[in-house]
Amino acid sequence: MITLRFCESQIERHIVLEYIFTFFVYTTNKGDGMEVKKEIDELLKKLHNSIDVTNRVVEKDGVQVGFIYLKSMTDNAIFADAIFEPISRFEGELSFDSVKEIVQANDVQEVKKADILQKILKGVVVLIFSNSEKFLAVDILSFPSRIPSEPPTSPVIMGPREGFTEDLKTNVTLLRRRLASDQLILEESTVGSSSQTKLVIAYLDGIADTKIVKEIKKKLSKIKIDGVVDSYYLLTLLSDRPDSMLKQIGCCEKPDIVSAKLLEGRIAIIVDNSPIVLTIPFVLLEDLQNSNDYYTNYIYSSFLRFIRLFGLILSVFGPGVYIALQLFHYNVLPINYLITIADSTQQIPFTPFIEILFISLLFQILYEVSLRLPSYLGLATSIVGALILGDTGVKAGLISPPTVIVVAIAKIALYTVPEQSAQITILQFVFLVLGASVGLLGIVGGAIYVLAYANTIENFGAPYLAPFSPFILSDNKDGLLKVPLNDMTNRPKSFSNEKKERLDD
Repeated sequence: MITLRFCESQIERHIVLEYIFTFFVYTTNKGDGMEVKKEIDELLKKLHNSIDVTNRVVEKDGVQVGFIYLKSMTDNAIFADAIFEPISRFEGELSFDSVKEIVQANDVQEVKKADILQKILKGVVVLIFSNSEKFLAVDILSFPSRIPSEPPTSPVIMGPREGFTEDLKTNVTLLRRRLASDQLILEESTVGSSSQTKLVIAYLDGIADTKIVKEIKKKLSKIKIDGVVDSYYLLTLLSDRPDSMLKQIGCCEKPDIVSAKLLEGRIAIIVDNSPIVLTIPFVLLEDLQNSNDYYTNYIYSSFLRFIRLFGLILSVFGPGVYIALQLFHYNVLPINYLITIADSTQQIPFTPFIEILFISLLFQILYEVSLRLPSYLGLATSIVGALILGDTGVKAGLISPPTVIVVAIAKIALYTVPEQSAQITILQFVFLVLGASVGLLGIVGGAIYVLAYANTIENFGAPYLAPFSPFILSDNKDGLLKVPLNDMTNRPKSFSNEKKERLDD
């Protein structure tokens, strides 16, 4: 019997274990042990003898046990404590059943031979026995993971500050803490032929529409892709109109928001290695809302939602309307402002359209640069770009102050609805071209087309512009206007769910 009770420290224990490993491997290599070694050799061949694949064969009382795992995903110290030390201390006959009982891990299960390779690639330790045809999988996966913290995209003044991480188990735990109910159903699936990415479909039984759940599962089962490294890969693959510019699936980094959406009857998709959780169905109104709205006064929340809507409209139409007024409809401008524009633009060498397009592109370039540079360099670049280049450009007579102000306001207003920033940026340039070529008539026509197009989109049965088109009175209690919580007695009718009542009258 091997004992480590006289080792004074954890480090000494692990050093002794390494010597024991070496002894057992040496002893084994002198014996027959061809069956266990043969199985390991076959697995090593399938894994192309990768440098992070570790295998050991030990023998005790004539019974050989083989271990194979990825050292890049498994801590040797945990392996020694959870698997090797219990086996070395065991006084009885080693077998599949006895080892299954003595290893110190929460997830210990029999695995089929066909599934061994996939288990190893997922970081599981596989045990092979000379006296049994069964294989044992022990999950002691250990890798660095980020601590749940406040997401940079969803800061709050009041309310929970936890955010999802890249670890699937942590994200499921954060969700389960908020919904400690037997109605919460979590179903695991896998996507990606090469990445074998795990994902969890979460919904509340008796609240979420089972037809939508089945449709999501059907779409996921039809996805044929080599790898999914982030949840954003599934956005296009799950959208009803994958070629559309408009966002059709919700994205969220906060467990409190996802929990609230599940309570409304939505379905969440949690993807391993991604802090972004997808929510289905999705309507445009969701991006005009914010988690702060539910942790502050409802009147103030309503006011902020109108501010966000105004910011969205200003960002999309601002530059286009400005160039249209300057080129085609200058007679509607106040005479004093018209004189100011004339004075500031008479020395500019570019046409108004080229000027505003140049400034818009300059702002976009500065944004991309500041996004990718380290924070200390990004701040310096923003100051240089916004102040020095802008001020120098005006003094040099390359750009006019009114144009700089209009573009700057439009770019700042864009981030009142940051979730729609990609779509708003594209529409900004589209309406800029329409305003410069056709004037206000082109902008009005383009706005009608965009609204009509958005009105045709249905995301898993939910109208994109609901609850305004179609108009649903009860859903407007949490629309642009927000009423007190005790008045919101029903779940949204904008999409299908099985239980409409939330709060008794």
